[in-house]
Amino acid sequence: MLSFDRNRISLLCFDVDGTLSDTDDLYMRRIVPWVNPLAPILQRDPERLARWLIYHLESPASLVMELLDRAHLDYTANRASEFLDRLVIARRPPHYSLITGVKEMLTQLQPRYPMAVVSARGRRKTLAFLDHFELTGFFQQVITAQTCQHTKPHPDPIFWAAHQAGISPRECVMIGDTTADMRAGKSAGAQTIGVLCGFGQEAELRNTGADLILQSTSDLLKILP
Repeated sequence: MLSFDRNRISLLCFDVDGTLSDTDDLYMRRIVPWVNPLAPILQRDPERLARWLIYHLESPASLVMELLDRAHLDYTANRASEFLDRLVIARRPPHYSLITGVKEMLTQLQPRYPMAVVSARGRRKTLAFLDHFELTGFFQQVITAQTCQHTKPHPDPIFWAAHQAGISPRECVMIGDTTADMRAGKSAGAQTIGVLCGFGQEAELRNTGADLILQSTSDLLKILP
């Protein structure tokens, strides 16, 4: 039985990809042209096949980032990623997609709860997304892959957010769509909310300690007073 204590909340910490940003659908549209030739052979719908690939690649990708983090190479990897992004952006402007209802949710929650972004993205990409949808002003803190020595699934970003807010990590809620989000929150002693609008599946989010599961991030309005 999942448990969630609303009275413990002093800071809402939001992941970006799959939680605020509709990255799942964006990646799916990019992958579909590549899997189209395979779809008839495998007798699978191209979009469903693309989503299946995204889901099964998410865990290995998280593992690679965790190994880079442990080897203290995550900063170098993020700098390299941002350099490549600049080359891509120079040729083709980025496309951003916001999960339905997110901005309205943030607008309603802001007067009642302090909020932070806790992302494993680089700072430039994170701020570019937030600025694009005029979301930056909703958050007291924007914590990215470069903020702490270790990023998710380590608890360091949650500890940092709590310290900056002058509260205990137990008073934070980590909201995200992947096991890395749940593990980071639980390791810090925070509560965790898993959302199913991104990369993660309900069973794995439960197994990694989600205190609550929501279909979409905007459903927070249904459970927060």
